[in-house]
Amino acid sequence: MPFQSHIGEIASLLVAVCWTLSALFFEKAGRKVGSLSVNIIRIFLAIIFLGITLLFTRGTFFPMDATSYNWFWLGLSGVVGFFIGDLLLFQSYVVIGSRTSQLVMSLAPMLTAVIGWFFLSEILSFKSIVGIIVSVSGIIIAIAGKKLKLNIPLKGFLYALGGALGQALGLILSKKGIGDYDPLAATQIRAIFGFFSFLILMIYMKRMKRVLFTLNDFQSMKAITIGTIFGPFIGVALSLFAIQHTQTGIASALMALTPIIIILPSAIMFKERVTTQQVIGAFISMAGAAIFFI
Repeated sequence: MPFQSHIGEIASLLVAVCWTLSALFFEKAGRKVGSLSVNIIRIFLAIIFLGITLLFTRGTFFPMDATSYNWFWLGLSGVVGFFIGDLLLFQSYVVIGSRTSQLVMSLAPMLTAVIGWFFLSEILSFKSIVGIIVSVSGIIIAIAGKKLKLNIPLKGFLYALGGALGQALGLILSKKGIGDYDPLAATQIRAIFGFFSFLILMIYMKRMKRVLFTLNDFQSMKAITIGTIFGPFIGVALSLFAIQHTQTGIASALMALTPIIIILPSAIMFKERVTTQQVIGAFISMAGAAIFFI
């Protein structure tokens, strides 16, 4: 009975684990073949995995029953979130590592709230404002040196911040476009637009040869495939399941634990040194997320 009564919370924690594994494996592949190749391949794989799932659950590989309204707003969300946001995020993995990037990415829920305040008239409560301040303080502590100087490359921090902003804007646009439509089918629409955005960029930059090189690199493809399975495939499905079985606020707060979960495996996989300041900052940041959502 206790297990059943907390199934939503358990699923939320598993989402955070999925995001952690996804970030680690994408960083591993990105360091070897570059973030652009990783992005376009993992989105293509996500479209395939989602399509197979939709074929079993809805009887169609592509979301042909979506309205033009759904396609427009979800497509725009895909360009902003899957393309621009993830392009910046994955580059931050290469520059400052997945652990620090995910810590900066914990700003995404707060950025979403602020943007929603302006564009969707969602008023922030006093508790939400306190959560924002606490979370930002934790991030500053984790990435700043003893004299509050930036302890990581500024470029990497800006990449991760851009990724958080892209995720926030993508979520707002998704909320506008999804309505009562199937979430997995909506995710595939976003992925389709993200994929073609990356394809256009890769052709323009004449980087398709690098993609072909990556496809022939077994170790990189293994890492990208594993990252895709745990990221936009299982992670998305579990997040939807979690929201169905517990309050959205509780689910979101537990999903936001990725920066804490990722500290140890990232240190082991990439032999990165973990400082007390980073650990304290991570916990403060997640405490801010908990205040914001619960």
